[in-house]
Amino acid sequence: MIQDDAPRARHATLLSAAQFAARKHASQRRKGNSAEPYVNHLIEVARLLTELPATFDLNLVVAGFLHDTLEDTNATRTELVEHFGEDVTSLVEQVTDDKSLDRAVRKRLQIQNATLISARAQNLSTADKISNLRSTIADPPRGWTLERRREYFDWAKAVVDRFTGVDPMLKREFESVYSSFGPELDLQPQSLSAGSARV
Repeated sequence: MIQDDAPRARHATLLSAAQFAARKHASQRRKGNSAEPYVNHLIEVARLLTELPATFDLNLVVAGFLHDTLEDTNATRTELVEHFGEDVTSLVEQVTDDKSLDRAVRKRLQIQNATLISARAQNLSTADKISNLRSTIADPPRGWTLERRREYFDWAKAVVDRFTGVDPMLKREFESVYSSFGPELDLQPQSLSAGSARV
C-alpha cells in the first residue's frame, strides 16, 4: 500500500513550530488577571489562519505560531531560517515591531506601513489583532481602564482598515469582535471563547 506522507510532513512542521514557540515563550504570560500562558495566544492565531477559505497555507500557519518570537524572545532570524525557511521568516519579520523604538512610534508605524506588507502578512497581523481584542474583552490587562481598552481597539482598527489584502472572512471576524466592545464590559467582561467567534 502506497502512503501519502505529505499530511504527516505538514503535521510535523506545525508541531515543530508550536514546540519552538512554546519553548521560546515558556516564561511569558498574558497580562490579564488569569495570567494565561502566552502560547495560548499563538495557538489561537495559528488556528484562525487554518480556517481561511483559500487553499491551506502551511507557512502562514507556521508563522502564526512564530509571529512574536523575533519581537518578544531571544529567537534570531538565523534560527527561524534554519528551522522554518525564508518564507516563514519573512512573514514573521513583516509583523515584527522594532522594540528599540518608543511604543507610540511603533504603533504609528504599524498604521503607516500597513499597506507595505504582503497580503499574507496582513492576514497574519489581522489574526493577531483578533486574538488580542478577544483577550482584551475577556481578560483585559491588569490596570487597563476602559479608555485605554477603547484606544487599543481603535488603534487596531486603524491598522486593519488600511490593509488591502485581508481575507474577507477574516476581516468580518475582526469587525465582529471590534463592534462587540462596549462600556458595559468595564463592569462585566464577557468571554469570547474560541468556539463562540470563529472565522
